[in-house]
Amino acid sequence: MLKNLKIKRRFIAFLAKMHFFGHPSKRLKIVGVTGTNGKTTTATLLYRIAKGLGYKAGLIGTVENIIGEKVRPATHTTPDPIALNKLLKEMVIAKCEYVFMEVSSHALDQNRVAGVNFVGGIFTNLTHDHLDYHRSFENYFGAKKKFFNMLPRRAFSLTNADDAYGLRMLEGIKAHQFSYGFEQDFEKVYFHGEINKMDFNGLELSFNKIPIKSKLLGKFNAYNLLAVWSASSLLGFDMHQVKHILANIQPPRGRFEHFTSQSGVLVIVDYAHTPDALEKIFLAVHEVKLKEGKLISVFGCGGDRDPLKRTIMGKIGATHSDIAIFTSDNSRSEDPEKIIGEMKTGLTPEMLKKVKSISDRREAIKEAVRLAHKGDIILCAGKGHEDYQEIKGVKYHFDDMEELKKALN
Repeated sequence: MLKNLKIKRRFIAFLAKMHFFGHPSKRLKIVGVTGTNGKTTTATLLYRIAKGLGYKAGLIGTVENIIGEKVRPATHTTPDPIALNKLLKEMVIAKCEYVFMEVSSHALDQNRVAGVNFVGGIFTNLTHDHLDYHRSFENYFGAKKKFFNMLPRRAFSLTNADDAYGLRMLEGIKAHQFSYGFEQDFEKVYFHGEINKMDFNGLELSFNKIPIKSKLLGKFNAYNLLAVWSASSLLGFDMHQVKHILANIQPPRGRFEHFTSQSGVLVIVDYAHTPDALEKIFLAVHEVKLKEGKLISVFGCGGDRDPLKRTIMGKIGATHSDIAIFTSDNSRSEDPEKIIGEMKTGLTPEMLKKVKSISDRREAIKEAVRLAHKGDIILCAGKGHEDYQEIKGVKYHFDDMEELKKALN
């Protein structure tokens, strides 16, 4: 039954591109980005670079879809075949030359991008996520690998060689193969990076021995920037101009978005909602945190989603925070108190001393602000750009950044 459904979706994809929309992807240079974390940042930065270089470009992703200058909120990371080809057709009409697109594992498994003409594909990393859907990590890997298998011979494939699954993505594919990384020897990757300095002013890096500065924070963003730099080079962009654009570029909304309050508290909002992403955010904060300041975290786990990651994420938060406030994050049909209980499973008595449980996310944020003093950091993770809470089938307006600013005032 499931196999028949996938065949049907593939047929719909080809029907959409060929008959309804006239194969729009053939008239665009489309670069797809897949992986567990970093898709939004990588695709968004590439879009901004292309725009900064004077090209007309489109963006398809988790936060928003952009057609030239028109911005539309996104409902799915990767739209269904009809919606996707409709978007691509509008980009052709808007005279876009480049399109940068997030490609999710769900979309690949469901053949939503079947027949799309990609000129390049980027792999960021693969960590624990979506196992409620894919059932096993190998199935999850297989969905991502499907993207690289479908790339045509003339396209480029660009993979993170530092990731355990990075080089496996390139096995047996037709496309031209390239890799990037920080941990490999210079000779073993086509694009080699070095981190020279990290603090709350940003990053100082070297890419193939060329000095690069960025306002983005954290080691995970160093990887995103190296992927973006590498793809820009493979697309034939003017790299002198790319270097200048990267020095001034801001992070996408809800991706390590930060500000310092009048009381001297640093506030960070991030979309991290997987164990790996959450751990990387905590590590990025600790890399630049003042020794005397406290780190107060506010985060939860989504309802009706992979329950296996709840215990892992609870342990990560309790380990890396001075105070960890476990709260609700789109509880959907589940009881948020039950989810929080699962997050606390397996915590040691010492860890539990650092944990507060407040299921109302607004009250959890208020408590974090009440506990914070000058030099402290509040990390609010899980929702990032989202402006809603989904509870019992209803979406209510809720924005972490908005709530933090209200509480601080």
